[in-house]
Amino acid sequence: MKPIYDTWNLHYKSIFGAVRQYETCRFSIMLPEDIVPDFPPVLVLFRTGFKERFLNMYPDGEEDGYKIYSTEYVARYTDVHYYYFSYTQGGIRHYIKKVNCHEAAVDHGDLFQLTVYSNTYETPKFLKGGVMYQIFPDRFCKSGKVHENIPEGRVLREDWGGTPYYKPDHNGHVWNNDYFGGDLAGIQSKLPYLHSLGVTCIYLNPIFESHENHRYNTADYMKVDPLLGTNEDFAELCKEAEKYGISVILDGVFSHTGADSVYFNKYGRYPEKGAFQSKDSKYYEWYSFIDYPNSYESWWGIDTLPNVWENNDSYTEFICGDEGVLHYWLGLGAAGFRLDVADELPDQFLNNLRKSVKSFDKDKIVIGEVWEDASNKESYGVKRRYLLGDQLDSVMNYPFREAIISFIKGGNVTDFINSIMTILENYPKPTIDVLMNFVSTHDIERAINRLGGENCDNKSKDWMAERYLTPEQYSKGKALLKAAMALQFFLPGVPSIYYGDEAGLQGYKDPFNRRCYPWGNEDQDLIAYVSELSRIRRSIPNMASGSTYFVFNDTKVIDDRVIGFTREGDLDYIFFINRSGDTVEIPNMSQHLSRFKDLSSCIGKFENDTLTVEPYGYSIINAVFVD
Repeated sequence: MKPIYDTWNLHYKSIFGAVRQYETCRFSIMLPEDIVPDFPPVLVLFRTGFKERFLNMYPDGEEDGYKIYSTEYVARYTDVHYYYFSYTQGGIRHYIKKVNCHEAAVDHGDLFQLTVYSNTYETPKFLKGGVMYQIFPDRFCKSGKVHENIPEGRVLREDWGGTPYYKPDHNGHVWNNDYFGGDLAGIQSKLPYLHSLGVTCIYLNPIFESHENHRYNTADYMKVDPLLGTNEDFAELCKEAEKYGISVILDGVFSHTGADSVYFNKYGRYPEKGAFQSKDSKYYEWYSFIDYPNSYESWWGIDTLPNVWENNDSYTEFICGDEGVLHYWLGLGAAGFRLDVADELPDQFLNNLRKSVKSFDKDKIVIGEVWEDASNKESYGVKRRYLLGDQLDSVMNYPFREAIISFIKGGNVTDFINSIMTILENYPKPTIDVLMNFVSTHDIERAINRLGGENCDNKSKDWMAERYLTPEQYSKGKALLKAAMALQFFLPGVPSIYYGDEAGLQGYKDPFNRRCYPWGNEDQDLIAYVSELSRIRRSIPNMASGSTYFVFNDTKVIDDRVIGFTREGDLDYIFFINRSGDTVEIPNMSQHLSRFKDLSSCIGKFENDTLTVEPYGYSIINAVFVD
């Protein structure tokens, strides 16, 4: 017999996951009767940079040969806390630490994590239970509207659907200057389609004037890029989208600007003097020059993307002030911002940005691009505070994406469960409800390629450029994508569809994952499938905030081709997703789900206590949880 503690079990930790500031959480451990401590055990808890706190534990009963010891902790400080338990027997000190993601071991293992978030932290309701749709504006839909004052140096292409330019010039520079003409009016024309797909929120990759087609090198924060339309077109898009129950989120690129911009003006495109041209420029102090003017700090050493000093008073006021960039676009109808490279934005700037957005309207949202577990992320030697209540509402959920793709491709069931549960345990519940869940984005290869095609890692751009899935690969990728999307739509958070994924659009890494939407050549079966997933989400109230746990985590109990998890509420919904090409039948469900009563079929086949899950499909059971 060994000591027992399990962070996933409310018997041992009275609140699952993160706790709200000033909330009381009870911690209990069970020690075998043959372990007689010299004195009661202690809970040892600390925050990075602060001394340990020792909380005495008190005897709290006996159970099956174990003695229970408990203590309570009132979380006063918002921070990521770490903890372990300790007891002394015969003068020898022993430690109870974390193993297997959530369980305990003696004298080895890692520290347990306890996230404490602000008691005032709430996240916007408009996104909860909804469906997001990410659009790369140049490649979604071309309205045919004639746009004026197109800057020089752009290649306007007429071959919608052609392969994006990717080859460097003789100096090794890739210009990203080919444009297919997708615009805001084109997006507006497709609002009925997006509505039919179940979309409730559009996330637009950058729309501000920029001189490369990805528009992450901002030239003018206060102006829509001329090829996309006008500021008035954006306001009209937001207004029309609202009629369909759709909000619009913008991409905010605030860690750097373009060298070819109003602010830096390296090439003299703009009439006002920029920082590169004169130290007297009002923008000069935004940048960090090493040897003026030709040597300066830039994003990842790319000289077309000079870094800004975000905490410069002038820059902060320009972005976050009452008359600044954020308030301007929120005033035109934006529902919030997704922040590019959030880990490169300093804490003070993120604090100021959130205050600015929330001062305009507390229901506007701030989402950060963070690729790792955002609760304990360190960047540039600093422990980040993204999710404690004074910075971000949500993050891009890369950990879920990697877990889903790996599981669908045959990965270990326990690894999948641990990956999902770690995020659910470490993140505040308000964050979880609005997590941005995706299987593809503009920065990674499309999921259908990852699932059905060859591995593109370490492959050249030439290899990726004209490489398409064979019919057999496409069929496999599509089937696996359906199963992956079922997880994406039914796990906690908000599914984010990368434009074209629902239509079977293919593409390996940038820029081939940014091809034009295949209007007229869509995979209608896949579109219908995604629309059905959206319809199911809308029909289940638990999707907005219901908690989750996995009902099967022992592969001896159930075939590991199927994963099952709950979305809890007054009536629980239990989801089963089949990652295999086989029809899976699971008998004796009432025994497997002994903690539930009144089992009944919601979607799929559940008869005579046997659940059937079709190949790459899903089934849903209604049940009432019995504590």
